[in-house]
Amino acid sequence: MASTRAAIRYAKAILDMSQANNNTVNVTNDMTSIVNAVKDSKELKDFLQSPIIKGEIKYASLEQIFASAQKETKGLFQLLLTNKRFELLPTIASDFNVLVNELNGVEIAKVTTAFPITADLEAKVLAKIKEFSNKTITLENIVDESIIGGFILTMGDQQYNASVASRLQNLKREFSY
Repeated sequence: MASTRAAIRYAKAILDMSQANNNTVNVTNDMTSIVNAVKDSKELKDFLQSPIIKGEIKYASLEQIFASAQKETKGLFQLLLTNKRFELLPTIASDFNVLVNELNGVEIAKVTTAFPITADLEAKVLAKIKEFSNKTITLENIVDESIIGGFILTMGDQQYNASVASRLQNLKREFSY
């Protein structure tokens, strides 16, 4: 999900509102459930993106799907109905979570491995990250068998590639000269 200016503005507004109401934790839970629901359901994603389905139907559906959502989240649904921007909801929810993480000093580190990460390897990666980052780190494991072995660590705009596939590619480049 590529972030847009509009999505970031909505996310900032909802964050400001939830902070003013001392309800940031509950709204964060709502936004996380929205992100997960859209990620887990292609039908929901297509439903929100569809220009054919009327906004009122999308609004009523979201009210039912997320019936236990906080008033700030339901206010976002109403605002998206008014502005006809339901397609932004997954991006807004994702951007909201990023803003909350920044506010709390938490950074997401993505570790791509050829196999699911073990608890031992996770502890080693977290220890290594602590050497150059003073933030609280949350690891997200992505499994990609095409890297053959090793790992790729991505934090923010920095990436460390220690994958076997990368090393093989470098060797191939060296021998082609």
